[in-house]
Amino acid sequence: MKKFFIAAAMLASLPTVAFAQEAADAPATTETAPDGTPAFGIEPYFGVLGGYHSFDRRSEFGSPNGGRMNGGLLSGVAGVNIPLGPVFVGAEGNATKGFNDIDWEYGVRGRVGARAGDSGMIYASAGYQWVNGRHGYGDNKDWIYGVGVEVGPKDIGLGGITTNSGVRLRLQAETYDFSSIRPMAGVIVHF
Repeated sequence: MKKFFIAAAMLASLPTVAFAQEAADAPATTETAPDGTPAFGIEPYFGVLGGYHSFDRRSEFGSPNGGRMNGGLLSGVAGVNIPLGPVFVGAEGNATKGFNDIDWEYGVRGRVGARAGDSGMIYASAGYQWVNGRHGYGDNKDWIYGVGVEVGPKDIGLGGITTNSGVRLRLQAETYDFSSIRPMAGVIVHF
């Protein structure tokens, strides 16, 4: 599991390095980002994601009979990005309703990444996540790490639908202390 996330983080950083080099060679503009938002400032956002969380049998959520905790997720997220030209930093919180073996999850994380394309973002995140289990699985809290990408409609050929409304599609994969996999996808709206 650790090798998967290390490889994913390295893969996610490659476009960031290429984008940073391209940005360094381009003429400096500090007025706006390609999607029309300020290149510097504060960018709040919220969104809805869906996904699945599956824990290893060796995790703290393993049961004595060899089973493992897993379940579907429906998550609400809210956060703020601070654009710094071609890169950004941010903070995000989530409240997540689980299904099957997971009752609730909630947490906070920091994000750092680069802007890509017209309105896209590539990022890595780290934070703290609380997980409440059911069916005999306990509650626990631990570190969560992840990588992700957000793309705007114009980046995928749908620019005429939303123009610069701030809608982005997000895909991310996270791990709870390297003992689980938590892929998520959804819609983020920034303003």
